[in-house]
Amino acid sequence: MLPPNTANRTRYNKRMQFLSLSRRLVDKFPKEAFTPELAARETARVRELYAAGTLRQVWKRGDIPGASILWEAPSETEVRTAIESLPIYQAGMLEIVALIPLEPYPGFCPAI
Repeated sequence: MLPPNTANRTRYNKRMQFLSLSRRLVDKFPKEAFTPELAARETARVRELYAAGTLRQVWKRGDIPGASILWEAPSETEVRTAIESLPIYQAGMLEIVALIPLEPYPGFCPAI
C-alpha cells in the first residue's frame, strides 16, 4: 500500500487540470435571450459536472459577463466535451476565450 501522500500524487497524475475563460455573447444576443429557463438548465448542468468531479471550481467574471472555470479530467478532449454540454454554449451564446492546461507548481512537492 502506498503512503497517503504518494497515493494522492499518483491519482493526481492521472487527471489534468484546465482553466477556461468564457464570455457570454451579449453583443450578439439580446438580454431576453438569456431566459430564466436557460439559466436553470445551465445551473443544473454545472451542478452535474461538479458532482462528477469534472468541474472543480467556477467563478463569475468581474469584468464582463462570463465565467472562469477550473476543470479536472484525463484529457483536454473530455474538458471540451463537458464545455460543449453546457446549454448556453449549445445555444451559441457562449464563447470560450481560452482553455489553458495547467501543470503542478514544482515548489510545493519534492521530485519523485
